[in-house]
Amino acid sequence: GTLEAVTALHETQVEAVAAIAPALSAIAAAVDASAPRLKRGGRLIYVGAGTSARIGVQDGAELFPTFSWPKDKVAFAIAGGEGALLQAVENAEDSAIEGAGQIIRLEVGPDDIVIGLAASGATPFTVAAIKEARQRGAITIGIANNPGAPLL
Repeated sequence: GTLEAVTALHETQVEAVAAIAPALSAIAAAVDASAPRLKRGGRLIYVGAGTSARIGVQDGAELFPTFSWPKDKVAFAIAGGEGALLQAVENAEDSAIEGAGQIIRLEVGPDDIVIGLAASGATPFTVAAIKEARQRGAITIGIANNPGAPLL
């Protein structure tokens, strides 16, 4: 029935919030490491493919209207390019070369914060982008659903 269905949906949301508790110290460490770099003019750069990219764009797009975050201090590296936000681009998530390439084109540097999102934590595009960003001295943050995933 409907009540059972909405109750199940509610319970999964409660479980999702509870699942974040073990990551709180890592989240706090990421904030502490990022804040000084952002104060020096660094950017928040979201990296992802498919739904993960869309979630990153949705979060980043809200920074200006919600927090008056400067528009030039947020950027996106999206597997398949901006067009992939509206229509799936097959196999774009598998291109490690393109993931690293987008970080290079964005001229990521030591003051930037690069946030990689991938449900599996193993998306080649996102993992390669994070590796390239780290090599360039950026703070890198991985968000995934699987502990021990390569992205983390």
